[in-house]
Amino acid sequence: MLYLIPTPIGHLEDITLRALRLLKEVDLILAEDTRLTGRLLKHYDISTPMQAFHAHNEHSRVQKILDELQAGKKLGLVSDAGTPGISDPGFLLVRACLEAGIQVESLPGPTAFVPALTASGLPCDRFHFEGFLPHKKGRKKRLEYLASLPHTFILYESPHRIARCLHELEAHCGPDRPACLARELSKIHEEFLRGTLSHLAKAAEKRTLKGEMVLIVGGQASDKRNKTTRKDDR
Repeated sequence: MLYLIPTPIGHLEDITLRALRLLKEVDLILAEDTRLTGRLLKHYDISTPMQAFHAHNEHSRVQKILDELQAGKKLGLVSDAGTPGISDPGFLLVRACLEAGIQVESLPGPTAFVPALTASGLPCDRFHFEGFLPHKKGRKKRLEYLASLPHTFILYESPHRIARCLHELEAHCGPDRPACLARELSKIHEEFLRGTLSHLAKAAEKRTLKGEMVLIVGGQASDKRNKTTRKDDR
């Protein structure tokens, strides 16, 4: 059995009782970063052994992990934060397990984009999760596609690229498109910046934004509704 075990995105209390039990019961924890996961295990006095499983070694590790699972071991997969497989390693291993007839169980739990979306103030009845944009090849094409969507879309972005990303979105979606930048979710310095893409781009220029970031952008229909509202207000 392979268990996909979500871990807190910030606050260490944001973990389920079932996740804690399985972290103790599995024979081995596959961790994206054993140092980060080690802090979580230490906090809850869990001594289960760990091995590294991340984007740089997942291709070479899959067969060995399959061998251990087929030998009867129970393994738990965790990412640095949130749910494994969501913009993190996990898909290749899950697919290989299912093809080999090995049972996979995914626990519900923390995922950064859900609290960011629901607290953004933007429509969340229908949305598109994009994750990280490509750094170079295909980036412009993805931005053009996202700009055309009629519903809310969600991006993950790193602090040192957020200003560039906001300016690119402003250029493709228009300066008045509503957006929300959520950073450091569930942590001490949690912050939500809400406004237009132009407003957020200027904010990113004026100050250094740190921490993990989720960017929520309203769809094209939201942009048109905003323009209609402004005309009606006049």
